[in-house]
Amino acid sequence: MSQDILAKITEIVEQNTVKNGVFKGEICVVSLIDEEGFPTMSTITPSKCDGINWITFGTYLSHNRAKRTLANKNASVCFDSNAYCVNLVGEMEVITSPDVKQDMWYDGLYGFFTGPDDPEYCVLKFTTKRYKYFNTADETEVEGTL
Repeated sequence: MSQDILAKITEIVEQNTVKNGVFKGEICVVSLIDEEGFPTMSTITPSKCDGINWITFGTYLSHNRAKRTLANKNASVCFDSNAYCVNLVGEMEVITSPDVKQDMWYDGLYGFFTGPDDPEYCVLKFTTKRYKYFNTADETEVEGTL
């Protein structure tokens, strides 16, 4: 794949992730597998990322996102707008390490949790295995693996 396309995908993911504690991007959609084997989708704010290599999200340990991740690690993450669609496919994991929870914390999570040490707060970490990018302006579509 062209380094230009990979750079564009990375830019999209980074623009839609919390920066310096402030979120100015768009929420993304996470797809997980439910207990009956069907895909389910929900919107969520990306907390941090390393380009498209990994993305983290803050969520409740007792809610479906964490439960489904613990039962089946297969997941996808989609960033979509009128200009592009980035679909990432890979694996999700639940992290409860106090150090990771502190590192991934941002002030916007105070609306849901008491702080990074809240026992209900956990981090979902998505690791990308493959990607698909579609540019609506010129209808460029590129797929690849990491």
